[in-house]
Amino acid sequence: MSAEPAPVPKTPEDVRQACRDGNWTGHTAGLAPGYAQANLVILPTEYAGDFHTFCLRNPKPCPLLEVTQPGIPTPARIAPSADIRTDVPRYRVWEHGEAVDEPTDVLSLWRDDLVGFLIGCSFTFEAALMRDGLEVRHQVRGTNVPMFRTSIECEAVGPFAGELVVSMRPYSPADVVRAVEVTSQFPQVHGSPIHVGLPELLGIDDIAHPDFGDAVPVGDDELPVFWACGVTPQAVLESARVPFAITHAPGCMFVSDVRDDQLESDAP
Repeated sequence: MSAEPAPVPKTPEDVRQACRDGNWTGHTAGLAPGYAQANLVILPTEYAGDFHTFCLRNPKPCPLLEVTQPGIPTPARIAPSADIRTDVPRYRVWEHGEAVDEPTDVLSLWRDDLVGFLIGCSFTFEAALMRDGLEVRHQVRGTNVPMFRTSIECEAVGPFAGELVVSMRPYSPADVVRAVEVTSQFPQVHGSPIHVGLPELLGIDDIAHPDFGDAVPVGDDELPVFWACGVTPQAVLESARVPFAITHAPGCMFVSDVRDDQLESDAP
């Protein structure tokens, strides 16, 4: 008999525990509905200052939710019981701009000089889109969001420079305005789209072949809608070629204790 599949975790703590135990190693879209997810970048203190400034100068792709203290793996503000070394489904380890491994924890790689950056994720506003009756196609299909490199350059800081990465969700022309209105209420998780239609103007050659994540169909009566994406730092790390860094694997996010509605622009 085959083993029963692991149950789908429902709460932030459930997701983090499943990651910690090695029972969840896939993408996190749709998990712990109502709670904010975050992109993760871990860097040595030698590079943390420049990267912090890079995020502040590029807030669309890199909206900061928290920066941890050197050597401290707990994001005390957004998930005080969590550990960024174990609580992501899958990580990427970078050496001199190349991804060299995708482990399910980074305990053996942890050092006292490492700083964690938790960056807002568009999975947060997807719940708001669905509440408004707008389909999120990759969630309906049970796949990861499609993500694309663009020809748009981020504002460089120190060694950190490179191209903006975007995520894409298709909508009919009638629904585009509403999608803009909904997501603009979440500036801490990428906010409103940066582009609608005509992907070639972003330097995207083939909408059916994303650089990260999974393709979704775009109907003849639909427009591809593009949002700045928190995978941008991974493209930037390729060009920065810092000796060592850790990120989440695309789509494998850190799930926080922060409720989505706490990140709305009119939230107290």
